[in-house]
Amino acid sequence: MAESLKNKKPSTARRNLVAEVVAQLRARIVNGEAQTGDRLPSEAQLTEAYSVSRTVIREAIAALRADGLVEARQGAGVFVLEPKEVAQRPFQIVDVDKISSIIEMLELRSAVEMEAAALAATRRSPAQEEEIYEAESEIRALATKGLPTTEADFRFHKSIAKAANNPRFVEFLDVLGQPVIPRSALQSGDRHRSPEAYIALISEEHRAIADAIAAGDPEAARDAMRLHLKGSQQRYRNMLRGS
Repeated sequence: MAESLKNKKPSTARRNLVAEVVAQLRARIVNGEAQTGDRLPSEAQLTEAYSVSRTVIREAIAALRADGLVEARQGAGVFVLEPKEVAQRPFQIVDVDKISSIIEMLELRSAVEMEAAALAATRRSPAQEEEIYEAESEIRALATKGLPTTEADFRFHKSIAKAANNPRFVEFLDVLGQPVIPRSALQSGDRHRSPEAYIALISEEHRAIADAIAAGDPEAARDAMRLHLKGSQQRYRNMLRGS
């Protein structure tokens, strides 16, 4: 990421870094990884964890305080606030156990991620392109072994959002969180193994998106993402009819 920011003005680069740190910390809080009353890591620890300056961390914490997500206690640190003190954020009432909710989220994702893919085709750096392919390969390898693919799948879509080089796309996915990947809502216990035909289909769709971005073809990238997410919608609509 540092390489992609070299040619930007310092103030712009810092704003982008602050936005990314805020989005990641907010996602941890909203998703319950950081519980009410938990103390956030120290400024030094956050600086090391996110590989950014202390100024970036301070600005990120200030943004979270402004949102009512955390509070600073003198001499003690920064703590996560109680849910009642946190304003309701978008998508927190989505029931990911319902196929109808999954379809709704896929429709929303289509509108945003199609454009992210198109922008990534014209703006991605070599390092970002490599990250997209690495995530695509990881999904296929895990699926073939019958292991959970949710984290890798989310990484794939997030890597495309990053490659769009507009931090708002990454923020969008961070707000939705990892449950936005439909299979995370439907897989449980050891039921991670998908049929071979399904693995092949998803792999083909992911590869088509990655290849279009690598080819620098925004229309092909947009169409490939549309095919993938619209296809997912149709598969879940079929499940809904079958239920």
